Amino acid sequence: MVLHDEIRGRLAEVFSLKTYKIDHVVHGAIASACVFGAMVGATAEQIESAIGMTVAHYIPWRAIRAGKQLSDSKGASAAISTEAAILSVKRSMAGFQGPRDIFRNPEAIFRAFEGPGQFFGLLDKQGKLAGPTNPEKKDASPFELVLARAGGDFTIMGMHIKLALYEHQSAGAVQAVVDLIAKHPHVLDAADGSKIKAIEIVAYEPAFGIIGDPAKKDPKTRQSADHSMAYIISTLLRKALENKAAGKPTDWKALMLSPMDYNKDAVFHPVTRTIMSRIDFKHGGDEYDRRYPDGIPTSVVITDDSGASLDSGLVMYPAGHARNTTADFADLFAHKCKLMGGLAFADPTPVIARFNNLGTKSADEVQHIHDFEYEKRGGFEEF
Repeated sequence: MVLHDEIRGRLAEVFSLKTYKIDHVVHGAIASACVFGAMVGATAEQIESAIGMTVAHYIPWRAIRAGKQLSDSKGASAAISTEAAILSVKRSMAGFQGPRDIFRNPEAIFRAFEGPGQFFGLLDKQGKLAGPTNPEKKDASPFELVLARAGGDFTIMGMHIKLALYEHQSAGAVQAVVDLIAKHPHVLDAADGSKIKAIEIVAYEPAFGIIGDPAKKDPKTRQSADHSMAYIISTLLRKALENKAAGKPTDWKALMLSPMDYNKDAVFHPVTRTIMSRIDFKHGGDEYDRRYPDGIPTSVVITDDSGASLDSGLVMYPAGHARNTTADFADLFAHKCKLMGGLAFADPTPVIARFNNLGTKSADEVQHIHDFEYEKRGGFEEF
């Protein structure tokens, strides 16, 4: 996992897929080909061939994540690309050869958009070229890629790890709401949410564009709800209202979102829908944009029934972010593992323990780490 994150993390630092409307899972697919190939004994040449096949044959566009209502393709995008990468490794090991040196290939996605031989350029909002193109005839990669091999400077040490089921870009708002209800618990005093009169969320691009589409305030599918800032925050507050009414905690762990928070009853819950109607999501402009991706700059203001404005202030590093210094990450992450593991096991603790202290395990233990039975409980209902 460290190797996988290192490869996709370093690729993300030097080539922004999202800028060119290519789905970000491509970097993960390249990493999957490398790691899976290494695990099953592929040669360096076979792994290079597999990466070439993956990039040449399987490039997903962000059409997966566009539209008023999202489909299962969005939720399965990483899995589908990983499947393609593994298939490419197997083909390569069986003797099928893919394109070599794909990063310098003049007609692959990387040099098509950047570097020598670039033949696509970005347009600004006025339809003019946003920057210079590079038509130079030169056999070169458009970027330098350097991977950490030792020490502490691995990309995972600077990443944000989600501590529940929510879209990455919403993490700052989630933290802001958790902080606000801790400081101002009176907003939860009415179980129907009537103490909350309005909610203003301000964030950066790409958050505003990805999870702020006005259609996302009326999600009708599980995947649309997962990509709706309004839904995520409204569901978090609905759970807090229910917990407060039942005398239960309203902290991070108690409000952690799970798959059950995206089932049909949750998506169409009347309290959630009422809270969504009170949310105004705004773009914060350059003041917010320039702070990403260093952090996840977001602020939330809740107006209560007395007219008081309760301001979270700017949240940069929510719980789960590598630069967060206030949250007990180990405790929150352990709770997330138990919460998610509980979907498949009556007691997930022994299975979770298998994945701890990987550095001390033998090759045989790692080889059999997934040898366990899980409980089959069916899937979600269709809607």
